[in-house]
Amino acid sequence: MKLISILTPCYNEEDNVRDVYYQVKQIFENLGSYRYEHVFIDNASKDRTSTILKEIAAHDKNVKLIINTKNFGSYRSPMHGLFQTKGDAVIPLAADLQDPPELISEFLRKWEDGHKIVAAVKKKSLESPIMAAVRQLYYRLISYLSEDTEQIRNFTGYGLYDREVLNLIKSTGDHYPYTRGLICDMGFDIARIEYVRPERKKGFSKHSLYDLYIQAMNGITHHSKMPLRLATFVGFFMAVISIMVAFGYTVYKLIYWKSFTVGIAPLVIGLFFFAGLQLVFLGIIGEYVGAIYSRLFQRWLVVEKERINFD
Repeated sequence: MKLISILTPCYNEEDNVRDVYYQVKQIFENLGSYRYEHVFIDNASKDRTSTILKEIAAHDKNVKLIINTKNFGSYRSPMHGLFQTKGDAVIPLAADLQDPPELISEFLRKWEDGHKIVAAVKKKSLESPIMAAVRQLYYRLISYLSEDTEQIRNFTGYGLYDREVLNLIKSTGDHYPYTRGLICDMGFDIARIEYVRPERKKGFSKHSLYDLYIQAMNGITHHSKMPLRLATFVGFFMAVISIMVAFGYTVYKLIYWKSFTVGIAPLVIGLFFFAGLQLVFLGIIGEYVGAIYSRLFQRWLVVEKERINFD
């Protein structure tokens, strides 16, 4: 029987890990035609998450557990967990159950039909309207900025990935790949399954706005040079405008020498405007330089403190 890997990254999810474990277990018991491993990677939780997972793993050898020495962030830890899976196909599943486990059966049917990638696409979200709006804006932005590859809108990464896809991701040697962009760039036929994303029932999200910003910039720097080109274009445009304004001021001053006073206000306003513009584009350039730095000086993804049931 084929082996299916379920990967669940978690951090302070003591209220949810039992529920997600039982739901996945029930699904594979009903399917009956697959072996499975449920890999949890705990990012040094401060609550009872690791204790609960150890209890589960002690009674169920299908459950494998990695515990990190510290919190390595919401990007590095899941990526490390992804590379530790052994299944013929891998399904990343969030611990908060906002990714409905019942879609697993549909993923497997599409996979058996020959699709190497199955993407769960949100047609509606029941989460906070503000967060939903922020995510929609991000999906539109990354889709607009992607130059060579059409991105999947409303795709959080929840889906199924064939082992060949995982091997291609790993072969890039990139510790910070933008997975959602990479799979679109591979050219495989992607099966899409629409779903309604439920709100979180227990606890609260551990992803801050800063985490979302990091993911957004990672997607942009990996799949678009448009911000750099925009900086060049805006700089050239503003230089032309500045020359035209300066010429207009000069001519007007020569004509109305005694009645027209240039004043200091336009100079101050212009100075702060251009200073702000330069800082914005320096920040954009810095993001690209940071991405290059991360790629050149790669460290470990995580350091493991303990792993259970991997023998």
